[in-house]
Amino acid sequence: MPTMKNLVFVFIFFFSLGAFAQNNEGNRSTFYVTYGHTGANLRLFNEMLANKGLTPMRNGYSNLGMGYQTRYNDFILGFEIYQNAGLKSTFNGYDIDYRSTRALLNVGYALTEEGRFQFIHYMSLGSGFLNFQMLRENTAQNINQFLEQPQHGFILRDGNIHKGSRYFTGLLTEIGFQMSYDLDIPGREEVFEVMAKFGYSFSPFEESWELNGIRFGNVQSGAFFRVGTGISLPDRNFFYRDASLSAQILTGFHFTQPNRFNESLEANGLEAFEGRPNNWGIKILGESKGWLYGMDLYNLGMKGQAKENHSHTLNSVRMYGNAGYKFFERKNFEIGGLAGLGYANIRYTLTNNIKPDFPRLFEEPDFDGYLRNAGMMAKPELYIAYGIPFTSENVFNLLFSVHGGYEVPLSRYRLASVPMYQYMSNSYLHFTVGIRP
Repeated sequence: MPTMKNLVFVFIFFFSLGAFAQNNEGNRSTFYVTYGHTGANLRLFNEMLANKGLTPMRNGYSNLGMGYQTRYNDFILGFEIYQNAGLKSTFNGYDIDYRSTRALLNVGYALTEEGRFQFIHYMSLGSGFLNFQMLRENTAQNINQFLEQPQHGFILRDGNIHKGSRYFTGLLTEIGFQMSYDLDIPGREEVFEVMAKFGYSFSPFEESWELNGIRFGNVQSGAFFRVGTGISLPDRNFFYRDASLSAQILTGFHFTQPNRFNESLEANGLEAFEGRPNNWGIKILGESKGWLYGMDLYNLGMKGQAKENHSHTLNSVRMYGNAGYKFFERKNFEIGGLAGLGYANIRYTLTNNIKPDFPRLFEEPDFDGYLRNAGMMAKPELYIAYGIPFTSENVFNLLFSVHGGYEVPLSRYRLASVPMYQYMSNSYLHFTVGIRP
């Protein structure tokens, strides 16, 4: 099954094919964010509710996404990451909810010439994650109360990225159209792009996304409509190529361990987490006349055996907006600095690995425990990068870089009564590889 790492390497492969196959005439790179809605019906789960005389769950889910796209003449290649959230329902004091994440590689064709207005047809291939849960309020006042009686519902996951991004699973596809229009930014060569996307997403294999006796493939499917904005670099605005927009996959080391949380786990008869969190993510980095801007999105995961028939995960998703300056550049080598401000969460899940199938699980839901907190983060960062021209016409560079910095929590991070500030505050070293047109 495809993973985030595999998708990015496939992206680089197809990007190179497009660059070799076409002349360098009407090119652009674009980074964008979108928001929209997808229609979906949890048919099998709703049938189970109907058999019990209960009201079905509400249809549809929202989509929040970010993407990167390159155009070489009429050839389009890009990738997108979406976080999808279902509409919450309440039953007998429990909130029933579902969420999914998708990582997609897009290949398309422009139906209009390069210009202010673009109309694109594309297809996507990728993998994802599904979380379906039924939880009631957690009333524990401290970590000891929680771990003595953690069960307050159930959590079902497929492609469990709480363990790490490499656990994406399944095969997901999407067919759609994209319309966009450029708006000038006064005094800048970049343009502000507004866009709309519409089409249909689906999971091609009927047996996919089955959890405890019910198939949830519909939560990865449906007709969608999304709107968004972004920053685009059309070649027509540049007499000399003094701006760029790169897309990179990152991995690396975060020099931190959940020592205080581990002490609480061991004091309550559970196994501690071992080692440091694994990390995979995406970095978008733009440059204009030496000034830098961009976004990081990465996922730190830890997993382990909690006790007999129980496992647990400690997960943190972090997203930063970055700005900075390139201090030094000589040929293909560069050094720069960035400052980032962003959002991060921290989530602990204690899972009972032996749960019954539906409908019994719906009738007796108390198996799993869940803690969550979120807040603001900041970080300073230095990087060195080296670009290797990938074609004789120097259409784009294969970019290798090393980023080092320190993350600083700006909020109180606590799980129950345990301070997680020390765990969230850490130095890190990231290694990235990607493309820069």
